[in-house]
Amino acid sequence: MTHVPVVLLVYNRLETTARVFASIAEARPETLLVVADGPRRDRVDDVQRCQAVRDLVTRPGWNCDLRVNFAEENLGFNRRISSGLQWAFSQFEEVIILEDDCLPDSSFFPYCAELLEWYRSNDRVMMISGNNFQFGRQRGDGDYYLSHGVGCWGWASWRRAFQHFDPEMRTWPDERSSQIVDRIWPVPDIADYWRARLDEAYQRQVDAWDYQWAFAMWRRGGLQIAPNTNLVSYIGCLADTAHTTNVNAPFCNVPTSPATFPLRHPSDARRNLAADLFEFYRVFVDFEDAEADRRSHAVIVGEPSLRQ
Repeated sequence: MTHVPVVLLVYNRLETTARVFASIAEARPETLLVVADGPRRDRVDDVQRCQAVRDLVTRPGWNCDLRVNFAEENLGFNRRISSGLQWAFSQFEEVIILEDDCLPDSSFFPYCAELLEWYRSNDRVMMISGNNFQFGRQRGDGDYYLSHGVGCWGWASWRRAFQHFDPEMRTWPDERSSQIVDRIWPVPDIADYWRARLDEAYQRQVDAWDYQWAFAMWRRGGLQIAPNTNLVSYIGCLADTAHTTNVNAPFCNVPTSPATFPLRHPSDARRNLAADLFEFYRVFVDFEDAEADRRSHAVIVGEPSLRQ
């Protein structure tokens, strides 16, 4: 049984929700917080689908403190996830967070619990991710490494960190021309890519919440912890998914392998730039492994002709 409250974010996908919920049931959290978005008005089947999901997650098969936050109407990703997480952090100092398409390995829960305690008073660390997109590459000498990535497909954080989250990104126009993004991503093309994504989020051209969380972290130089084995598999690459319909994307259905305990903490407390660059080129640009390695290495050793 895990003592850390678990937040489950759901909507209308019963099949993936059932798989994730079964994994949570195995961990038997003492407290379960369920955040649900409401049905869309233009989808006649949404009421029934949303209700089926709510019926499932409000009947846990273990004794727990169940708390629910259900929207009556559809709020969308930004408003629903943002308000749901703010609700959760208003009640607890630290939580583990899973969406309805993020399938965790059983070791994900004790991994989060151990690191939530270890870094509780370290303001530099703002989140703990369960995601690894290094595809077999070991980063550093620990069971995890430090990163400026934002792996939100299964993660944990503290109220002290999430208090800096602003779903409206109100300071972005004033800070856009500063060196915030360039300091985090020291490659012009990559920095431009992320500035464009943050522009889209601020202008509401995309219904997202995680770009806003990335901005909250990057403007403070915040770090995430990333595991050296993948602990959460993203199973949401489906035809009816809003953002991830490409079932062949490199981040889809990555197998998990368990963490080992006690965790080995890395000797180097700095951000692992090579890992972050590889993940960007491999996941966001979709280069093959060898090309992602080559470009990452070029940045590290300072070969300008290969930095583009």
